[in-house]
Amino acid sequence: MTTVLRDTPHNLAAPVVELVAQGMGKHPAAEIWRKLMAVDLSFYKSPIAQEIRAEAKAEGQAEGEAKGQAEGQAKAILSVLELRGVDIPDDARERISTCADLDVLARWLTRTLTAVTVDDLFADE
Repeated sequence: MTTVLRDTPHNLAAPVVELVAQGMGKHPAAEIWRKLMAVDLSFYKSPIAQEIRAEAKAEGQAEGEAKGQAEGQAKAILSVLELRGVDIPDDARERISTCADLDVLARWLTRTLTAVTVDDLFADE
């Protein structure tokens, strides 16, 4: 349907796009329709198409912020360990640098204050 609507004049296709989206309600297929609209019908300026694009943008921003926070905490962990003279093997450095779980990173950051070895960071895990 999205392929057919792509070739349909906007003034005819837009109401169909909206009607289908509203008619699906909370049916699982509605999410598939929304994703198809976001990809295949990105040129439409309908309220639902704009809402989908706004949701995708917000999700992307939230993911970017979480990734940035994780990277910042990982750098802080490594910096504190280095300043304290704790040896950081490559595998531990990789584990810290690639961790995306903010709760785990916060726990490790707290442990850097008393860690004698990098293994102290990973205790009980």
